[in-house]
Amino acid sequence: MKVILHIGAHRCATRSFQNYMTRKSETLSQYGIAFMGPERTRKGLLHGVQPGAISVTGRNPVERARGRISLQLAGLHNAGTAAVVISDAAMLQPLEQCFALGALYPGAGEHLSRLDHAFSGAVTDVMLNIRSPESFWASAMAVRLEHSLRLPNARTLSRIAEATRSWRDVIQDIYCAMPGARIRVFAHEVFAAQPEAQLSAVTGVDCPRVRGSFRLNASLRLPELHAELPKRITNLLPEGEGRWMPFSEAEAARLRESYYDDMMWLVGGADGLAELAEDPNKSDTTTNTPAPDQIAQEDLTRGRLHDPDTGRLAGTG
Repeated sequence: MKVILHIGAHRCATRSFQNYMTRKSETLSQYGIAFMGPERTRKGLLHGVQPGAISVTGRNPVERARGRISLQLAGLHNAGTAAVVISDAAMLQPLEQCFALGALYPGAGEHLSRLDHAFSGAVTDVMLNIRSPESFWASAMAVRLEHSLRLPNARTLSRIAEATRSWRDVIQDIYCAMPGARIRVFAHEVFAAQPEAQLSAVTGVDCPRVRGSFRLNASLRLPELHAELPKRITNLLPEGEGRWMPFSEAEAARLRESYYDDMMWLVGGADGLAELAEDPNKSDTTTNTPAPDQIAQEDLTRGRLHDPDTGRLAGTG
């Protein structure tokens, strides 16, 4: 049985992927594919894996977690499950910790090493979604602003833009933490609206497509930010119709350049550490990485979701 960890990253249509897995669960079960999302990982399954409050019972929380996970996997295996997908971006590292340190998942190695131990080395595959950093951070900051009313200062933006850590470092950390797992990388710019293609790539199953398009847990665009936030905040925001870009042009260009370098490394084989998934809709199988100023920046996670199968408004999570 394949044990597949879908670890995000945040702001890379992770919630849309989870929504797809939930909505198509009955169909996917016919292919032997099971799914566990944040409602399972954060409500018991992974309790005790990461450091936290000491259990009042005095029992080792890590060993309890290992036993709990082992029982879950054994039950799925005995039921004839071919693959189980466990999806939660917090497994990589809480996003707020990235903000605090001004870097892309600096604790990814430690977090995933603990997970590997908790799963007793049973993880066979890791799915990682990546996104051009200036869009990743801008989307994360917009969501943070919406909920906390906290604008990033110039020092924070400069520290993020000048950080040397990139997705390549994150991938290297994943490989070291889970050396027995096959790592597949999905570019947000290609796969945000193709959850079924991501699942097909990692399971080998021709998974059902979604009808229409949906964008879940989207960050607000500038007009929406101006409409919903207090005047003391919106007075500091630019006007416009697009997404909010907190970085200067020079800072954004620096971040795009790092993404271009990462993509070139992935296209070149990533030193054998990971595989870059190709767009299944691309007629030319040869991968041509665009120049940094040509990388698609359209945020495919924006807008309010209307369930394409039912027409009902779905929650943003």
